[in-house]
Amino acid sequence: MEYASKDIRNILVAGHAGCGKTTLVEALLYLSGATERMGRVEDGTTASDFDPEEAKRKASLNSSVVPVEIGGTKYNLVDVPGLFDFEAAGAEGLAAVESVMICVSGRSGVSVGAEKAYRQAVRQNKARLVFVTKTDLENADYFKILEQMKIRFGPSVCPCVVPARLDDGTVAYINLFSQKAFKYESGKQVQIELPDIGHRFEGLIQAMNEAIAETDETLMEKFFEGEPFTTEEIVAGMAAGVRTGQITPVFCGSAVNLQALDMLLYNLKELLPAPDAAPAVAETADGEPVEIAADPAAPTCAYVFKTVADPFVGKLSFIKVLAGRLTAASNVVNARTGQPERLGKTLTVCGKRQTDTPAIPAGDIGAVAKLPTAKTGDTLCDPARVVSLPAPVYPAACYRMAVKVAKKGDEGKVSGALARLMEEDPSITFTVDPETKQQVIAGLGTQHLEVAVAKLKNKFGVEITLEAPRVPYRESIRKSCKAQGRHKKQTGGHGQFGDVWIQFEPCEGDEIQFEEKVFGGSVPKNFFPAVEKGVRQAAAHGVLAGYPMVGMKATLLDGSYHPVDSSEMAFIMAAKLAYKAAIPEAGPVLLEPIGTLQAHVPADNTGDIMGEVTKRRGRVLGMSPDPEEEGGQVVEAEVPMAEMQDFTTYLRQLTQGRGHFTFRFVRYETLPQMLEAKVIEQAKALGNLSEEDA
Repeated sequence: MEYASKDIRNILVAGHAGCGKTTLVEALLYLSGATERMGRVEDGTTASDFDPEEAKRKASLNSSVVPVEIGGTKYNLVDVPGLFDFEAAGAEGLAAVESVMICVSGRSGVSVGAEKAYRQAVRQNKARLVFVTKTDLENADYFKILEQMKIRFGPSVCPCVVPARLDDGTVAYINLFSQKAFKYESGKQVQIELPDIGHRFEGLIQAMNEAIAETDETLMEKFFEGEPFTTEEIVAGMAAGVRTGQITPVFCGSAVNLQALDMLLYNLKELLPAPDAAPAVAETADGEPVEIAADPAAPTCAYVFKTVADPFVGKLSFIKVLAGRLTAASNVVNARTGQPERLGKTLTVCGKRQTDTPAIPAGDIGAVAKLPTAKTGDTLCDPARVVSLPAPVYPAACYRMAVKVAKKGDEGKVSGALARLMEEDPSITFTVDPETKQQVIAGLGTQHLEVAVAKLKNKFGVEITLEAPRVPYRESIRKSCKAQGRHKKQTGGHGQFGDVWIQFEPCEGDEIQFEEKVFGGSVPKNFFPAVEKGVRQAAAHGVLAGYPMVGMKATLLDGSYHPVDSSEMAFIMAAKLAYKAAIPEAGPVLLEPIGTLQAHVPADNTGDIMGEVTKRRGRVLGMSPDPEEEGGQVVEAEVPMAEMQDFTTYLRQLTQGRGHFTFRFVRYETLPQMLEAKVIEQAKALGNLSEEDA
């Protein structure tokens, strides 16, 4: 069935891990009659968590689209993971919706995931609604959670449905709009007398009326005159406040026992904006902003918000149609590449179930199979109106591990499989470290990379293991030293002869510099390049641990040659001999890479971070207010790269997931002498040093 954009609600379901998001989506799907039996997260049978890894870990790891069609309205619910290692899925999902439903557990209260989801919704200017789950449990404390929300989310929080425990222990739900109460028997609503919740009731009604009055001048006048609002006025005022961001309505219920979900569904429709009420803002090729209204008659404009790499079906692109109507025959161009896109069949998707559909209308969400070049964040447009929407901004991948191929012969497959995995999850990065020659994969945390490894094996048949990446150390010298390099070899015919005196000394910068100050032609000019080549080849391996030499100047001072036996190769060998003779006497030192750390943390954690930086041999450079988070601080420091491997885990544990950081290489510094022996031992184990060097 094709829905008009006014009858569609696109809603991101977000919150902390374990708060009941997936169970809520499953319950709404069951209520719509789309499933005969309600799935369970514990059994791995929900529509959202269909990936084998999700069933195994009993948690959402990917975003999934679950359309719930009920009462002539289509609710496209985008269920996103609450685990912080997979928060990139939330960034993708936000681009496809007009509203965010934040789930808060009635048992554990407002946790970090709910805070982050709320702030993200505010930043992206999305309508917000809170649903407190598990309110039928004995240890649930709705009113305590309401106070937490007011502190953490601010004054926009407005309760609309509140629970009350009856004498027999069951929970009733009071609808503050209609001031009626209901209990639920096997998921069916039964109206009951209004329970007595004391002074709270009048206070809740007063607070709700004040919030609604602020959305409209007429309602404000009525409020001051003491006239009660009608239910219709309450709903209309609440909807206006939600759409402007003035009001964040709070509902509650139980997904497991199907309590108060009918009231939630009704208000999702009445309070949250339809796509035609929240036009997207795109940019023309000249960078001019332009509003894209959800008009089915307008030129087609669609946004790719998620990509799935399926080894059997091929690539599947999830698409939100912003305007027009997308069919397999649509003539569209990719705004990023400027090239036409050939569309495969259009599909509606419910978890893993895919159904062919003739078209995806304006405002709706669907999928297109086998789009050849489109990737996440691309905009597909009618050639008559080419515009682009901003691509999602992903959290920085700071947890790095080196890739080790489990089976010989799979080396060539790894990069191809990872490229396809990165199409699906752009928050993963993959590089070949030019220094260590290791393949390095980076993600948001240990679980993120564990799941990536599992996907590589299960989806693409490539087995890898992960190990800590090697640190690219360097070597340099502290003093000047002069040495002779004399290469003489007599064979049957021509011999080999090269003789040089070279001065080695420290210099500014990270380069190897070469000069010649030869007088009297003791070394002919045509052999100067060979001497330089020999020095540079030798400097690729330091004498302490075999790491490249930097910050050294080599000056050719003198030497001798043989008119017959001298050759380029002989002078290359002579230069290497001079290097090996001089460097051990020139005060060789190991250098380690130093990076700039910018840790974004709550103000309460700044002291701990500074102490940890010092423990990790770092230097705190300063602290400033966080421009991204109110009440946050940015601690800036310089820390050795070797000390940063487990910092992602430390920061997440310290801040309960609130903190994040960036780390960028800036320069090399001398490694403390007490650590040299350990690095040299590691270098020997890695085979950096030849027998001769060691």
